[in-house]
Amino acid sequence: MALRHNDPVLYFVQRMRDEAHRFAIGTHRAKRAKAVSKTPLDDVPGVGPGRKRALLAHFGSAKAVGRANLSDLKAVAGVSDTLAETIYAYFHERG
Repeated sequence: MALRHNDPVLYFVQRMRDEAHRFAIGTHRAKRAKAVSKTPLDDVPGVGPGRKRALLAHFGSAKAVGRANLSDLKAVAGVSDTLAETIYAYFHERG
């Protein structure tokens, strides 16, 4: 179906196409951003966003948190002794 160059229906179809692309790209970016910020710390029971931030700020990466010993984990502000033991067990029981 051919439409004239200045046909209002053509402009409407183009705007629909552009909106569909904008939505798809925005959804993809949001999904990718969420996946990038996912770490193994998200699966540790008792570790929420605040403690995750504190652990990452103290150690620098989730890998470093996994390699940390129990006394280092207990030294992080906002992490109790019980939670430090839970985090340590989570990373060291998995192998």
